[in-house]
Amino acid sequence: MKLKKSSKREKKSEGYKTCPRCKHQIKEVEVKIQDAESPVKSYQCSKCGYFDFEDSSIKNAIDEIKNKEMALKMSHKIVKLSKDRLGMYFNKHIINSLDLKAGEEIEISVPDKKHIVLKLS
Repeated sequence: MKLKKSSKREKKSEGYKTCPRCKHQIKEVEVKIQDAESPVKSYQCSKCGYFDFEDSSIKNAIDEIKNKEMALKMSHKIVKLSKDRLGMYFNKHIINSLDLKAGEEIEISVPDKKHIVLKLS
């Protein structure tokens, strides 16, 4: 008995039914990616260990993670402390996100008239 080979068009419509490495049956699994809310569709082979992610679901997860990692931005008022000094307090969100402690030293640079850069030691 001769087996019929499937055409490329048939393989595309089947998706990931067989492993591209060992031709063993592949299982579709939803997996949780760290820091992403929505699950990602994964195709996994139990025989050879091959796995792959569905393009659109992994892209959505990556976008979610990037959005969470966006820079913390907020406005502050500068508080005058003495004649020739200005002071500013950091709110708890900045303190927590940088894990700042009282008495820590930081490096300060002024690259231009619109930016102040603080570098933690």
